[in-house]
Amino acid sequence: MPPENARPLRADAQVNHDRLLEAAARAFAADGTDASLKAIAKDAGVGIGTLYRRFPTRETLVEATYRNEVTRLCAAAPDLLTTLPPTRALRTWMDHFVDFMATKNAMLDALRTVLMSEADIMNTRALLANSLSTLMTAGATNHTIRTDINPTDVLMALGGITLIAGEPEQRDLAHRLLNLLVDGLRDHT
Repeated sequence: MPPENARPLRADAQVNHDRLLEAAARAFAADGTDASLKAIAKDAGVGIGTLYRRFPTRETLVEATYRNEVTRLCAAAPDLLTTLPPTRALRTWMDHFVDFMATKNAMLDALRTVLMSEADIMNTRALLANSLSTLMTAGATNHTIRTDINPTDVLMALGGITLIAGEPEQRDLAHRLLNLLVDGLRDHT
């Protein structure tokens, strides 16, 4: 994301910026942060010069990709609630979380040097817990999700699931574990 005091991008430049971040997330998830920047630019449909104008170093691209993925994941919570019942929205958000963690884990070494201060970790955790709280509150309101569960605890459980089953070939296991987690969150009264 551009700095807060930066001028807004022209519409075409914003489209290129967004496509670069989406392509980088796919490439980093597949190949780690050593992914080819030329391949990222090509996947985004732009030239390598456009990539370097927006992200002068690999580290700035990694950081921007990470921050963009956090923003997208958090924005998904209220969006999902507009189209899905709360429990289904929660379960779908959990799938998005597993995808997010796959991208984050592929970038972990670079993130440690770029932005992973304790403050960054705590801020990201709070943002994600707030998104879970939004989903869980909606479920509690319609009596489908228990009210006695802390969203931060659910976030930690999700993190554990991604440690156990975060690889693409473990998607079936992750799916089963997420279903168990959601079942434990259901209000069965």
